[in-house]
Amino acid sequence: MTTLLDALTGDNAIAALLSDQAQLSHMLAFEAALAQAEAQAGLIAPEAARAIEAAIARFTPDWNDLVAGMIQDGVVIPALMRQLRGAIGPQHAAALHFGATSQDAIDTALVLQIADVITLLEQRLNALQLRLAAVAAQDGARPAMAHTRMQQALTTTIGDKLANWSEPLGRHLNALARTRRELLVIQLGGPVGDRASFDGKGDLVAKYLAQRLDLGVAPSWHAMRDPIVAFGSLLSLISGTLGKMGMDIALMAQTEIGEVRLTAGGQSSAMAHKSNPVKAELLVALARYNAGLAGTLQQAMVHENERSGAAWTLEWLTLPKMMTTSGASLRIADELLAQISFG
Repeated sequence: MTTLLDALTGDNAIAALLSDQAQLSHMLAFEAALAQAEAQAGLIAPEAARAIEAAIARFTPDWNDLVAGMIQDGVVIPALMRQLRGAIGPQHAAALHFGATSQDAIDTALVLQIADVITLLEQRLNALQLRLAAVAAQDGARPAMAHTRMQQALTTTIGDKLANWSEPLGRHLNALARTRRELLVIQLGGPVGDRASFDGKGDLVAKYLAQRLDLGVAPSWHAMRDPIVAFGSLLSLISGTLGKMGMDIALMAQTEIGEVRLTAGGQSSAMAHKSNPVKAELLVALARYNAGLAGTLQQAMVHENERSGAAWTLEWLTLPKMMTTSGASLRIADELLAQISFG
């Protein structure tokens, strides 16, 4: 159920990409691709891979059992594997998840979810750039008073204001392109991350797995979370850029200044004359929220030895919130720009 706060600050499209159903779908895609890759590498029988693929195609999860398994094990994969092995049958059940560990499935599923989120963020960043370009074409030449340290400075233009909002967006798009190369890679390490559980064929399985999932190949990164944290930092930069835009618009919309008019501001329950800059304020709040989460996510880099349950769980708590917050910021920024006029 959508809460009142979710309606204000959330993002349904991002939430759908990060849902339990989406994550499970990607986990199942990992298991099917792993079986196919292992058959291709000669690690399991081709008929076992076909049986696994067929069972996954018709699989309906028992969600109550998955919840119970999550509570018991701290991860959902053991319960999911039990259900899948029951669906596969005893003849080929042992070939499922062969050599892999829970983190391989969970991290690869996360990367597949992030790929979908990045696509949506790129679409929204491009749309926001187009929106800002249209505003600049219409109002960019208008004079505006610059303010330094909250004091009137010298006359500038609306176009110069807009450049402060738009130029970082291009850098964020370039950074997202780099993220695709650096983060969108498979996770495959086996129990302790050294691929020793794949009978000397781990690198070959990894190659075939990456091809089937359309991801990059990389060594196991079980306890090396810097690409995840770097992505979180980028999410914070995106919302921070939009927070700066929101702050500027809120200040320009002050009654005493009047450089911006809001066509759809928020109403007051007591003062009918007010048009509150709700969306501008939301951008500021979301930017500050994501900045705090970025610091929390940074702490998820501190893994003990080859895997940390605590750091991994902290990442699960934090990163989805950051993706949702950045997506909401981009959506709200586009709505805000459609509701303002200058002069």
